[in-house]
Amino acid sequence: MWPWKARDSSSGPSKPSLRALENVLPPSTAQALLPPMEALLMKEEKRLESVPRVTLAATSFGIGFIATLAGAKLLRYRFTRLKNADWITPDWLNGKRIIRGVVTRVGDGDNFRLYHTTALGGHRWPLRVRSIPNTRAGLSENTIHIRLAGVDAPEAPHFGKVGQPFATESRQWLSDKILNKSVYCQLMRRDQYNRVVAHVFLPSQLFKWIPFYRGRDVSLEMVKAGWAEIYEQSGAEYGKIGLEEFKRQQAKAE
Repeated sequence: MWPWKARDSSSGPSKPSLRALENVLPPSTAQALLPPMEALLMKEEKRLESVPRVTLAATSFGIGFIATLAGAKLLRYRFTRLKNADWITPDWLNGKRIIRGVVTRVGDGDNFRLYHTTALGGHRWPLRVRSIPNTRAGLSENTIHIRLAGVDAPEAPHFGKVGQPFATESRQWLSDKILNKSVYCQLMRRDQYNRVVAHVFLPSQLFKWIPFYRGRDVSLEMVKAGWAEIYEQSGAEYGKIGLEEFKRQQAKAE
């Protein structure tokens, strides 16, 4: 009461710091008086105080710089949609990158149109924010023309040329396998028609959620079925499977 101030019951005596306790007590005894976590934090504070400020600033800058680079790389390779082949720069080729997309159209038995989808998706319900084009102009501007690596299938009739034998059956086989389905494409190079040569993998519905599982190689499956033959001209790509395995499967199919 007045003239004295009432003591605030909510405020107790201040807790001595580790440094203050060490001035009057042995270090081990002082540490035992504080909660282990608080003691640990104070130890780290003392350790940081001994580090030069220049070192701390340089470390913070380095961590921030690395985080920025990692974020930019993640944004470019996981969240940026490749609209068509013109968007693919050399750092995407030579097997360095694998993209996922939906097959929108099958041309011949060895090429198709791919609508690239990012890690965010957005082309299917319930998170659909964009639609896959279905017109010829839309497909040309918003899809990547993919050429299957390592194989050559009969050509369908086009540009006034007569189609090769079994071209229709070969194209139908490929359509049944991949049309309107999601596939993985390991991008290798461009060919003379600005198509992107790629190893194409069809994930199994049973194992599609397993990380790093790509599925069956479509080129090899086509050779096994007898609807394509090995492409052995300059620039042919066979991936990890190798030419010998392609030859072995082709011999079995024959």
